[in-house]
Amino acid sequence: MHEANGSTDRGPFDTNLIKRYDPKDTDLNSLLENNRKWASAVMKEDPTIFGSIAHKQEPKLLWIGCADSRVPANVILALPPGELFVHRNIANVVINTDLNCLSVLQYAVDVLKVEHIIVCGHYNCGGVAAAYGKEQYGIIDNWLRSIKDVYRLHREAIEILPTDKERIEKLVDLNAIHSAENVCHTTIVQNAWANGQKLTVHAWTYGLEDG
Repeated sequence: MHEANGSTDRGPFDTNLIKRYDPKDTDLNSLLENNRKWASAVMKEDPTIFGSIAHKQEPKLLWIGCADSRVPANVILALPPGELFVHRNIANVVINTDLNCLSVLQYAVDVLKVEHIIVCGHYNCGGVAAAYGKEQYGIIDNWLRSIKDVYRLHREAIEILPTDKERIEKLVDLNAIHSAENVCHTTIVQNAWANGQKLTVHAWTYGLEDG
């Protein structure tokens, strides 16, 4: 994971608790067992954690990421419950017509008083790859329109790259930056800054190949 001018620290994460879903488990009993083991392990490390977050949340971080199953925010940041407020959609797009995203943003900024907003894209993003191409996929094409606009605005910087892989990765970066800029341009964030609220917006990109 990288950002234009920095990186993130990672806390511990118990990889022994990670198990793949078994498609034969149609009743999802293995998931319930995983939950019990996970809750038990968390309680051993911090017996007060669930009691402290049961009746309120006070996260200082808002994560706006892709809905891709390979980019679970709490897992890749190794953060426990209660630390991260999350909104996810196809290709981590932030646009001024998405009332769902804007509602999350307003609650995070105005009520939770988060101090950092992280817009995180990821390489090998199917949504960005679809926006880069010329095929039609149905209703999702309307959602990907904004990424095509990012491509159009930065066509020269993208097309100068020698391979499609590099061009798509560049578009992933630019899409995250564009969405972060859109966060900054909302009246929600503008008013927070005008009122002196401590708030920083970040654009990150995550690499699936190495975590």
